Amino acid sequence: MAKKVLVTGASGFLGSYLLLALLKQGYQVRGMVRQQKRPTWIDPAALEGVEWFEGDILDILSLEEAMDGMDAVIHCAALVSFAPQDRQLLYQVNTNGTANVVNAALEKKINRLIHISSVAALGRIAGGGVVNENAKWKEGPLHTHYARSKFQAELQAWRGFAEGLDTVILNPSTILGYGNWEQSSCAIFKQLYDGFRWYTSGLNGFVDVRDVARAAVMLLEKATGGQRYIVNGDNWTFQQLQFCIADGFNRKRPSARAHGLLLGLAWRIEAIRSFLTGKRPLLTRESARVARSATRFDNSKLLNDFSAFSYTPLQQTIQEACRQYAERASYLAEATP
Repeated sequence: MAKKVLVTGASGFLGSYLLLALLKQGYQVRGMVRQQKRPTWIDPAALEGVEWFEGDILDILSLEEAMDGMDAVIHCAALVSFAPQDRQLLYQVNTNGTANVVNAALEKKINRLIHISSVAALGRIAGGGVVNENAKWKEGPLHTHYARSKFQAELQAWRGFAEGLDTVILNPSTILGYGNWEQSSCAIFKQLYDGFRWYTSGLNGFVDVRDVARAAVMLLEKATGGQRYIVNGDNWTFQQLQFCIADGFNRKRPSARAHGLLLGLAWRIEAIRSFLTGKRPLLTRESARVARSATRFDNSKLLNDFSAFSYTPLQQTIQEACRQYAERASYLAEATP
């Protein structure tokens, strides 16, 4: 079994929980970060065993140095964005960065690569439907540039497998939990905490960040190379998710349904605001399209292959995260003069 593991994107939301899960299982862990910063949502004492390495997946030399002496790599570094100004960077980080990770792992004769992909790389079905691990990518208007960049990243991971790199791919759905609520999927918690009043009619898959980390470590140890696994706790409507988060914060539930015409107007207004202020848009054409889609993700393969694994109920995930976010917000409010 691999005992020395490199985690790329170690200071990110999922990356930080991967570090915790690996340390808990007794691994020697090296966390690769672009800057010497630590995740503020994790107790620093819990990460004392991590060897931090400053590097960049776009720098092949730093990647090879980071992999020196490692048995396995969990490739978690990625950019999640639906903003038009990030399109070029999405492909650089997600696609080219993964190609670099694969090349370095082959060069360093790494025993196993766990590639953290996304259900977005499997595609969405027009009109709704169920997606499983056998899904075939079909180009279409429902795919965001983020999805395309992750699909192309998977092609690089499979290339590595074909060239002898023992590879397993994880496809998590939208990841929920306690992190930096100014970024990534955590931002939905801040929206509801601040009294966001709109809800959408779409349906999507959601999963606890700790479950994704546990699944990655389990597959590092037990999965057969060349396999992929969807990691999805449950399929909920966005309305159900938003109501549950609002309840967790004891806030008023969103009461206004954002239909297609309203969403179309909203993302255009956000585009103008972003252009005038230079700030990131809160809603884009792509994210509005996702918010209206209705795709279910089948999690049965992971549960059937590993019967000891189970998912945290989403309501429990949300309640625990809301409590932590509220405590953090209260602490920061009290600390501000």
